[in-house]
Amino acid sequence: MLSDRYELPLTTASSAARDAYVEGCAAKLTMYPGAIEGFDRAIAADPGFALAHAVKAHASLERGDAAGARASIAAAKSFATGVTLREASHIAFFDLLVAGDSEAALVALPAHLKEWPRDALVLSTAAFTNGLIGSSGRAGQKRMLRALLDGLESSYGDDDWWFTAHHGMALSENGQYDAAREKIDRSFAQNPRNPWVAHARAHLCYEEGDPNTARAFLAPWLPDYPRDGLLFSHLNWHLALGHIEVGDTAAALRVFEDAIGPAAHTGPARGKITDAVSFLWRWELAGHPRDGAAWRTLYDFANTMFRGPGVAFTDIHIALAQVVAGDDPSLATRAEQIDTLARVGRYPSGSLVQTVADGFAAFERRDFAAAIDTLEPIAGQLERIGGSLAQADLVRFTLLKAYLGADRTEDARRMLSTRPRGGADVPVAGLAALH
Repeated sequence: MLSDRYELPLTTASSAARDAYVEGCAAKLTMYPGAIEGFDRAIAADPGFALAHAVKAHASLERGDAAGARASIAAAKSFATGVTLREASHIAFFDLLVAGDSEAALVALPAHLKEWPRDALVLSTAAFTNGLIGSSGRAGQKRMLRALLDGLESSYGDDDWWFTAHHGMALSENGQYDAAREKIDRSFAQNPRNPWVAHARAHLCYEEGDPNTARAFLAPWLPDYPRDGLLFSHLNWHLALGHIEVGDTAAALRVFEDAIGPAAHTGPARGKITDAVSFLWRWELAGHPRDGAAWRTLYDFANTMFRGPGVAFTDIHIALAQVVAGDDPSLATRAEQIDTLARVGRYPSGSLVQTVADGFAAFERRDFAAAIDTLEPIAGQLERIGGSLAQADLVRFTLLKAYLGADRTEDARRMLSTRPRGGADVPVAGLAALH
């Protein structure tokens, strides 16, 4: 029986279908272009290859093609007769994701991986910061992800650069920087073109307060990664943050205009909102002027693409775009929609998104006392919204700037003192007065 890269049997008699499927999986796991095309070649070689249809469904979902995802998962289920137990569980898992039932998928994940720990396509849905665990709304989720990957380490071994990059990132997010560095360096040595290891290295540099190392690494690394790779614009976001931290505003703007801004972002729609909104707000917190045209474009895009709430991490960025636009009615409508979903258990972050939105709104109208009163109580709960530690700084830096605006310098000093990376490189205007 033919098998995949991880030696898992595949129900297809076509070597051509198997080879194309493996190529598609490699592209999907590494966020390179060509995943869907690989699965299409596999399906052309064997139209009844159920697993190729299933993984194509999720690849389509990642790209925002919900209708295509539904069609592909329906095809997978129609061809599922006679597949292995692992493939049947795999198809059922992706069926839950396509149906939008991420909670059920998260419940199914441990049982599937206990039985088939090397099913990397299933693991990949949870292995990164904004995956199933990161979007679950749970407290302690960063520890949960690290524990999951710790438990699977022996199944992948030291030579699996894909797994090791994710493991290194999870260790970094839990403050285990030395252990993270060892894994990130090993993964990079095995495959320096894997964007996940570039991502993990950028995060480690950020957490250790080393923007120059991040810039020196990313600037020459990025030109060889395709612009239509799904992590291209997000990795440029990391590069731009490094430029902001060291005060190279011209370089930061060039990166924004070339790879992050509304007209340039090449990643999925959610990434376009989160990366661009985050850059623009951080840019202002660092003391630079507002780009009203870019904000308006993002506001229009968000209102067109995301008519209702969905993922909490995306929703706080949409709310920020609405705050900047002064669109109080849309903010109120989205708050009501979130509350309705939360009451029936379909919005695990609960009221946190609306609290953050209220804090942004208070800050925008320069009511710094209200911003502090709103954001301070939930500052320790931000992981429940999702995103990395670096991404959560969107909220933390807003609170820090509010302390400065309210002349609460001792609170600002206290907040800086609790950051593991120190306060010297925090890109928030006005910090010099604290020293």
